[in-house]
Amino acid sequence: MAVVKAGVVVLDCAEPEQLAEFYKGFLDAEETDVSAHRVEIRGADGTRLAFRRDANATPPSWPRPENSFQVHLDFLVDDLDEAERRIVGLGGRPLDTNGAPGPHEERGYADPSGHSFTLRRTTPRAPKLG
Repeated sequence: MAVVKAGVVVLDCAEPEQLAEFYKGFLDAEETDVSAHRVEIRGADGTRLAFRRDANATPPSWPRPENSFQVHLDFLVDDLDEAERRIVGLGGRPLDTNGAPGPHEERGYADPSGHSFTLRRTTPRAPKLG
């Protein structure tokens, strides 16, 4: 019998309620657990995230080296432009959306508390022949 029932990525932040609203909007999520210092959500695809109150939380500085990565999330999307509009509309900001020339397969963003994440375009798969 498994000891662990489920894993949840927890992001420290000053205002967990506000950060939960951002990710609820982005992931079409619902709150599954709320306390005075923590909010947990589950996205439509099953992604589970929690946000824990830490008055001393310092946003990561990625891509600068000082205090850079603390955690990094990747999300798979079909349409990078549509996802970017949603992120910006919810209060997120682009970090690294203009890389090499040509079609961009991934883009970097920060949530309203400064945690970085990447959107990666899902690659369409051709049907198997034969």
